[in-house]
Amino acid sequence: MTDTNIPVTEDELHAYVDGELPPERRAAVEAWIVAHPADAEKIASWRAMSDMLRAKYDSVGDEPVPSRLSVDALARMPRRWMMGAIAATLVAFAVGGGAGWIAHGANARPSMFANFTLDALDAHKLYVVEVRHPVEVAADERAHLQQWLSKRVGYDIKAPDLDASGLKLVGGRLLPGPSGPAAFFMYETASGERFTIFTSRAKGDATQMRYASNDNDGALFWADRGVGYVVS
Repeated sequence: MTDTNIPVTEDELHAYVDGELPPERRAAVEAWIVAHPADAEKIASWRAMSDMLRAKYDSVGDEPVPSRLSVDALARMPRRWMMGAIAATLVAFAVGGGAGWIAHGANARPSMFANFTLDALDAHKLYVVEVRHPVEVAADERAHLQQWLSKRVGYDIKAPDLDASGLKLVGGRLLPGPSGPAAFFMYETASGERFTIFTSRAKGDATQMRYASNDNDGALFWADRGVGYVVS
């Protein structure tokens, strides 16, 4: 018997749309959607957005893979540097042509995606406007910054080298995260536009990348091997 009174998480709604929901949860999620029109409307919007992006960008799959993204080239990159570089590229795309939102007061209970993204966007908005004190430790102390943050968050952290993408490291700071200390890196373009990376322990193994926006700020979230990341 399906209990429609058990709240369905935001992560489960995304998994349902992506076709990744475990079979044993499908009936419960579908019953939840029928009983909660706001979530049904949200799912319809996600599907419409997905269809739009596929129609516009599916042809990219037929293009040759650039040499810098070959399997051999990626294998030579440290894992977290590679993830950061990929995320920076995807955020540039998402801010320019994607769409999304973070739901407040939705029927589904807060998810890891919502918790991480809200914390990261709050930090992003607070510090990107700072002129004199945007970070605690500046980029000229990169080695110290990485060692300090790695010790505090409990896993190895490298500030991605994104110079080739036009993003110069400003520095970083330690912040509270959804489930423990978080590391925060800030980057800046030649024109002064700022991007930030927020990372902390995650209560989950792995997720797909998800994009959200709040006012004029966009964020890309994913988790991998118990660590969550948000690029804003």
